[in-house]
Amino acid sequence: MQHDQFIGQVQARARLSSRGEAERATRSVLETLGERIPEGLAENLAAQLPIEVGEHLRRTEVFSGYGTGERFDLDEFVARVSSRSGFDEPRAAFAARVVCEVVDEATQGGVMDKVQQSLPEDVQSLVTAGSTGQMHD
Repeated sequence: MQHDQFIGQVQARARLSSRGEAERATRSVLETLGERIPEGLAENLAAQLPIEVGEHLRRTEVFSGYGTGERFDLDEFVARVSSRSGFDEPRAAFAARVVCEVVDEATQGGVMDKVQQSLPEDVQSLVTAGSTGQMHD
């Protein structure tokens, strides 16, 4: 998947009004995901995404000072996406589901399954929900 196609999918599925919003949503979600998952896994995931998109997974230390593998729950994940994106928390959660769905479609080899397995159950529900907005049990 190419960068423009990736961002276009995020924009359409998240019903965002501009490419800029889709870029911001993608950056916010992937930087937060990059903080939560182990560094090697973040690198594997980034390598399968368009360069401009994958780079967001590698920028985690700059923002948080913590790097990767940090432990936090769903509420903190959504709060970080909200803070970075400027979206309110319900919209940030929806954007996170959409971005993760597009990432899943853009990658191969079960890398998103490995991402899900590295996350606590509450965050897994966000990553696996997809743009339907339905949380999986």
